Amino acid sequence: MGGEGSTDGDLLDAYPFLVRTAVVSGDGAADGTGDGAPFDYTAPIPEPAQPSTPGRAGQPGRPATPAPYDYAAAEAAGSGAKGVPSEPLGWAQARGRALRAVLRPLPPVRVPLDDALGAALAAPLEALTDLPAFDTSAMDGWAVSGPGPWRISPALADDSDQLLAGRGSTAPLPDGTAVRIATGAQLPPGATAVLRREDGGIRRDRSGAELLHDRGGTPLEQGRDIRPRGQECRTGEPLLPQGATVTPAVLGLAAAAGCDLLTVHRRPTVELLVLGDELLDSGLPGAGRTRDALSPLLPPWLRAYGARITAVRRVGDDLGLLRDALRRSPADVVVTTGGTAAGPVDYLHRALAEVGAELLVDGVRVRPGHPMLLAVLPPPAGGDRPRHLVGLPGNPLAAVAGVVTLAEPLLRALAGFPRTATYLVEAAVALPGHPVDTRLLPVVLPERGAVPLAFDGPAMLRGLALAEGLAVVPPGGCAAGARVEVLEVPTG
Repeated sequence: MGGEGSTDGDLLDAYPFLVRTAVVSGDGAADGTGDGAPFDYTAPIPEPAQPSTPGRAGQPGRPATPAPYDYAAAEAAGSGAKGVPSEPLGWAQARGRALRAVLRPLPPVRVPLDDALGAALAAPLEALTDLPAFDTSAMDGWAVSGPGPWRISPALADDSDQLLAGRGSTAPLPDGTAVRIATGAQLPPGATAVLRREDGGIRRDRSGAELLHDRGGTPLEQGRDIRPRGQECRTGEPLLPQGATVTPAVLGLAAAAGCDLLTVHRRPTVELLVLGDELLDSGLPGAGRTRDALSPLLPPWLRAYGARITAVRRVGDDLGLLRDALRRSPADVVVTTGGTAAGPVDYLHRALAEVGAELLVDGVRVRPGHPMLLAVLPPPAGGDRPRHLVGLPGNPLAAVAGVVTLAEPLLRALAGFPRTATYLVEAAVALPGHPVDTRLLPVVLPERGAVPLAFDGPAMLRGLALAEGLAVVPPGGCAAGARVEVLEVPTG
């Protein structure tokens, strides 16, 4: 895909969903964010105007490639009075404020391996044993001592005619002898190499004794097919740094290194409150009611950031119910969907005021998802630690925009993960942007770079379902060939 000689037409023909369509917003601007009539985007997307760098005398200048976000400068510019968000923040500023809302990660805990998956190490992972813990055979065959041919040795362990994995042997192997051995079995003292089964042949000498001969193509050198003790690590050696994610492979490494418990940061607990009377749990939408897409979508997405989901609850359009749910939730982070704007039943701002919450972010200059918010909740009854709330818009793609903007830095900071490096990809084609806001655009990532997907409206999920990432398109758009930040889309 995207090899030499391919054209933009070839690229779009191979991915029919990549032919974006936009809609005309209320002011007539074809920005893909309004609710008007369809706009024909089958023609090439115009590249946004870019400042140019001067050329040589008598030659035109060339467009300047937009630089990726300067997070430090953006966060500094967006640092205002805490709890008094006077206006919507820029996208990078909002992420920075969510990150700074966490003074320190949640405390370390010692948990069994089965409970550590997805957490961040709170201390380096150290080996409790050498790996391997003893010299082992890397192949099925014979453990041999010295040069051949070798006499077949009598059994060295458990009255068996061979050494098997899990059966240790302390009896030495005399020089000039061999014993059958299985892959992973401990080598007896005195073994100098392993002769593979397919390279060995047994013949009897004149006395009738069995002799093992090497029939391999190359002479058997000392140490062949032996995994020496400590080949991978030594006792006490640090294997992984603090902050590393506990993946399935990490669990395997920890077990192999002798660990029964891991020291990890406690994973932040999250309660998801899905707001709205119009939502259906099953069946076909109709009669003004729609299917709840966020209850199945958001929990696994939040888990990818280290969260532990304690509950997913439906809350109707009722101020009292919402206020009580916020007061009583014991979760470290409450995530709500819907109710963040100023509609007739958008009660979130009022509920936050009534419970004494402190607003840190109230609106972000990003499309979709600009009416998102971040707040500090007072401790629950009987508690002593403050909690956080992330308010997401109710439209599905807009809610995802809120998750990657506010929930991701907040949850990862609470969970003890280090800040990840910005992932930059070249834009294969011009990426359309909003005139003044950052835009989060579902993209695929073929060899040529980021390519935008269709069906990217705030209420749509079809483009996101195909996406390999979300491109962070700066205001005004991104020219073809420019580097653009791409956010990860969880896949499991």
